[in-house]
Amino acid sequence: MLYSLARPLLFSLAPERAHELTLSLLKSAHRMGMMRQNVASKPVTCMGIEFPNPVGLAAGLDKNGAYIDALAGLGFGFIEIGTITPRPQAGNPHPRLFRLPEAKAIINRMGFNNDGVDKLVENVKAAKFKGILGINIGKNADTPVENAVDDYLICLEKVYNYASYITVNISSPNTKNLRSLQSGDALTELLQTLRKRQLELAEEHQHYVPLVLKVAPDLTQEDIQFIARQLIQFKIDGLIVTNTTLSREGVENLKHGNEAGGLSGAPVFEKSTACLAAFAKVLKGQIPLIGVGGILSGEQAVAKQQAGASLVQIYSGLIYTGPTLVKDCVDALNTP
Repeated sequence: MLYSLARPLLFSLAPERAHELTLSLLKSAHRMGMMRQNVASKPVTCMGIEFPNPVGLAAGLDKNGAYIDALAGLGFGFIEIGTITPRPQAGNPHPRLFRLPEAKAIINRMGFNNDGVDKLVENVKAAKFKGILGINIGKNADTPVENAVDDYLICLEKVYNYASYITVNISSPNTKNLRSLQSGDALTELLQTLRKRQLELAEEHQHYVPLVLKVAPDLTQEDIQFIARQLIQFKIDGLIVTNTTLSREGVENLKHGNEAGGLSGAPVFEKSTACLAAFAKVLKGQIPLIGVGGILSGEQAVAKQQAGASLVQIYSGLIYTGPTLVKDCVDALNTP
C-alpha cells in the first residue's frame, strides 16, 4: 500500500533519479528497522545450494552491491548484484532509462555503469547479509570483444570468495558486440576458460562456487541447441533465461517505444518464457534453469516454473507492482 502511494511521485521523477531515490529511501528505512516483509519459507535446492525460497532479485537493480542488506529485507530467497566490470565505467550517455507505463515496460541502455569489481567486493564485505548472493560479471566497454575472456577472468577471481554463485553476462544488448559471445568459437573459448579457472579456484579455496550463464531471449532454435550443448560439455552449473530483448513488439507505437536498448517488463514475458521452455526441452533437466523476464504476478512466476525453471528472478515487475510482488510470487510457487 505504501508503494502504491509513493509510485506516482516516483514516476514523476526521471527514471534514474527515481531509481536512486528509491534505493536510498529503502536503505534508510532498513536502518530504522521499518522495512521487513515476512515471506513464507519455501526451501528449494538448486546447484547444490539450499535457497530459503525460489524468488530472487535479478541483476541490475544493485549494480555495486551497495544496498544488499536493505534489499534482503524484502524477503528475496536470493539476491544477484552487478553487472560488474574489472574497471569502473560511467556507462552510456544520458538519457538511457525509459519507462513505458502503458505497457508496464522499461527500456534501458545503461551500458554496465558501475564502480568496478574492487568497490563491489568492498561493499559485499561490509554487508551483514548472510544469505544467497549471486554476483553478475561482465566486460568493460573498451575491452575488445576478442579479449573479453580476460575481463571475465579478472572478475571471476576477485569475486569468487564472496559469491554463492557467479553469473557470466554475455547477453546485455548495451555493450557493443557482447552478444556475439553467445555463439560459435567465442562461446566455446569463454566457457572452457572460465570452467577451467573455476575448478582451479575451487581447489585453491577449498570450496566450490557454481558458474551460471545468462542468455538473451532473441535466440534462434539453432542458437539454443548450440548453447545447450556447450553448457553440457563444460558442465556449467546453471542457466539464467533471459536478459532483455531487442524486440519492440507491443511497444513500437508507445512514447519511447523505439528507443535503443533492452526492453524488459510485461512485453518480454511470452518471449522469455518460450525461450525458457525451449532450453528446458533441449537440456532435459541436465542444467538447472532460472527464469526471469516479465514477471508481474505470482501466476507468471508459476508459468516460469511450469516452463522448466527451478528458481525465478524479478526486477522490472518491482517497479510497477512494488515489493509485495516478492511475497505474491513466493506464495504462488510450488516447492518440493
